[in-house]
Parts: sequence; C-alpha cells; structure tokens
Amino acid sequence: MNNMTKLSILIPLLSMFAFSSFGATKSDSLTAVNMPYYSNEIMQSNIYIKQRAVLDVYCPNSEQLLPTIVWFHGSGLTSGQKYIPSALKQQSVCVVAPNYRLFPKVKSPTYLKDAAAAVAWTFNNIENYGGDKSQIFLSGHSAGGYLASMVGLDKRWLAAHNIDANTLAGLIPFSGHTITHFTVRKEMGIAGTRPIIDKLAPLYHVRSDAPPLLLITGDREKEMLGRYEENAYMMRMMKVAGHKQTQLLELDGYGHNIKAPAFPLLLNEVARLTKSSNDE
Repeated sequence: MNNMTKLSILIPLLSMFAFSSFGATKSDSLTAVNMPYYSNEIMQSNIYIKQRAVLDVYCPNSEQLLPTIVWFHGSGLTSGQKYIPSALKQQSVCVVAPNYRLFPKVKSPTYLKDAAAAVAWTFNNIENYGGDKSQIFLSGHSAGGYLASMVGLDKRWLAAHNIDANTLAGLIPFSGHTITHFTVRKEMGIAGTRPIIDKLAPLYHVRSDAPPLLLITGDREKEMLGRYEENAYMMRMMKVAGHKQTQLLELDGYGHNIKAPAFPLLLNEVARLTKSSNDE
C-alpha cells in the first residue's frame, strides 16, 4: 500500500479528531452576510464592486477566540459564489468567505486586490465575531487556492493594507495554480498549455520566511493540466529556498474536485499549527 493510498484511507478518520484540542462548541453561531470589505467610498464607486466586494462570516460560539479560515471559492476567476463549506461548520473554527470580482468584467490583478482586501478586513474585524486575528489561515479550491497562495506569498498585496503577510498562520490551497493562472494567461493571449511564471505566479514568490504552506492536489493522473506537477515544483523550490514548513499531499484516486477529502486535512493542519503556536 503506497503512502497516498494510506492517506486516502486516513482522511475519514482525520475528520473525527480534528480540533478535539479546542473542545466542543455550542450548536449556535454568530454569522454575518454580505459584509462589505472595502471602504464605503470604494463600495459606492460602481455597481459591480458593490455587488461582489462582500463576504460572509461564520463563527461557532466559543469561550475562546477561534482560528479563522478565509475560504476563497473557485471556478477559474470567471464565475462562482462565496459559501461557507458545511464541512467547516461546528469545527471550532471561524470561516470568512469572500466574493471577488470576475473576468471578463475585470482583469488581473483586480482579483488579487479584492482577495487581499477581504483578508485585511478579516485581520481588522474577526475578533468582533470570536475569531483570533493571530491565527488566520488562507485556503480555497482551484482559483481560490491560487488567490490564497498569491496573497500569502507576494507580500505587496497585504502590505497595501499595512499588514505583513508573514503574520498569517498558514496557507492551505486545494489544487491551486502555482504558475500564472490560466485565466490571467488568457488575458495576455497565452494558451492554457503554455506555462508561465511571472509576478502573477505563486512560484515567482518562493521565499524562506513565508507562512507554513500545505499544498493539496488530486491524483497526478486525474488532475487538471499538470496541477500536481506544478505544486510538486512549488514544494521543491520552497525547500530549496530554505522554507522549513512546506508539504505536498497528493490524494490518490481523486481528480480536480478534491474538496470533500481535503477539508479534514485542512482542519487537521489548522489544529496542528494552532497547537504549535500555543505551545511556543
């Protein structure tokens, strides 16, 4: 039995143990819907930003501040809607789910500016809902994973909000591009089969001092357009650069849609990193 087969078997078990160290939470929760994450002046600048630059918040009631996961939806930067994953509810974590503007109504780097603004809002507001701003994790699937990696690795996006990306507790993208996103390449007239690594690629921003990074992909034979291989290269280059906490998990037998088996791994990693931080 290979390691990835073992991992596939262990996934259901991980969901049973994730966050046991935080204790049970009450069944009710504090939520907010369609919260604007830009200033009122920016939100009123046009109808589209008013529609899309909003986020939802979910925090189960707890006697202590909880780790927070900012969850970016996928769908290629061209479609999709924010949602609170049911697998993350009642798991002793807060979840912030932003919308962001989409191609073709906007072009790069607007997606990244929106994602960073949503993360900045989380730093500035999550403690009002019961989340711990010192334990903010970025995650998302596919395009959402790309946004999580870019905001966490390219420090300029959060720096625009006077936030150091190194204060993030961890980055946990699901099946995200580490090369330049194919929609961004499409904007430039570049075919999806031609890999590009420029400033809009997470791989361009490899650095030793980045937050802990857990890359999760589907099976290399079933994933989309070499997604496993580019994540494997990301892992290798982060380690070459001297980063001490980069991991790659390949989910054997799964294709691009790995959310169901990956959520327990996300929770387990957040629990591990939070415990490590609390022990320091």
